[in-house]
Amino acid sequence: MLPCFTKQFLGVDCPGCGLQRSLLFLFKGEFVEAFKMYPAIYPLIALFAFLLVRNRFNFKHESNITFSLMFISTAAVFINFILKFI
Repeated sequence: MLPCFTKQFLGVDCPGCGLQRSLLFLFKGEFVEAFKMYPAIYPLIALFAFLLVRNRFNFKHESNITFSLMFISTAAVFINFILKFI
């Protein structure tokens, strides 16, 4: 696994800490553990899946869906980041 440079140099977790381990849990089929490790994993997967699908198909409200998924993903990442320090 790749080391977190922020954690190595500054000694604090970055907003992405836990993402690699969460993906490993997903590949193993441990979906609850993946969520516990990094709660933003599912909104991020939904966002990237939609971005891949929208290249092949046209959606009526494509920009609204993209913005909503980006907002939810960003909020999940930062809420997870803030909760690590509590």
